[in-house]
Amino acid sequence: MIETITELDALRARVMGWKRQGLRVGFVPTMGNLHAGHYSLIMLVRQYADRVVSSVFVNPTQFGPNEDYTRYPRTPDADTTGLEGAGCDVLWLPTVESMYPFGIELAAKVHVPGVSSVLEGECRPGHFDGVCTVVSRLFNQVVPDVAGFGKKDYQQLAVIRQMVTDLAFPIQILGGSIVREADGLAMSSRNQYLSAQERPRAAEIRRTLQQMRQAMLAGTARAEVEAAARAHLTAAGFQVDYAVVRRPDLSEPGPADTGARVALIAARLGRTRLIDNLEF
Repeated sequence: MIETITELDALRARVMGWKRQGLRVGFVPTMGNLHAGHYSLIMLVRQYADRVVSSVFVNPTQFGPNEDYTRYPRTPDADTTGLEGAGCDVLWLPTVESMYPFGIELAAKVHVPGVSSVLEGECRPGHFDGVCTVVSRLFNQVVPDVAGFGKKDYQQLAVIRQMVTDLAFPIQILGGSIVREADGLAMSSRNQYLSAQERPRAAEIRRTLQQMRQAMLAGTARAEVEAAARAHLTAAGFQVDYAVVRRPDLSEPGPADTGARVALIAARLGRTRLIDNLEF
């Protein structure tokens, strides 16, 4: 049976008890409204740890002023059942007050320069500061040996890896593969915001990523590939924030550069903002 913990002292006592037994502790932070992608991270981390903690905390500091903090879906009963089925041992449920004891305005903040300033950082100023601030706090609370993050949030994973290295957290970071719907749409809690008419069109993002990969492998110039992707998505009814090809570290490759690449898209369909990526 999964154990639900709401007090920090109780969480620390449970984790320290495991560690005294020589057990490795895994951790998967979430904002709830969980789906198969989240549960796959529990199962991934379970391969590297003896016990697994998952948190559910809708973090207000990573939402912009016009974003969906109050609208973000909360499904605690379904989340608990799903986490238990995936093999999670403890569900950590902190409150906003326990996470930010001096209030959000007076909270110490964590900023990771460089990788956090491009793409999502340009579209959502302050977003990654909120992510790094809450994840660093959760790391200090849970004290895990290993933690899992999904590759759908490709840039977030890169930012977390840099933060962990820079701040010397003794934590192994795992990247979990993207879990997709049957038509290729990356699973996301925000997919439920899509209307019945929008939902079939949303899979066009995945198809566009595949077209970007094919064009790049065929030798098409990167600028041409990106422009074609933006035009295609716009014609399909999306408002495109970006459709780009980058190196794995999210820097821009030069014309003669070779090596691994990742295509990344962020676009709005109606009121719903969707992100996805494809490594090649």
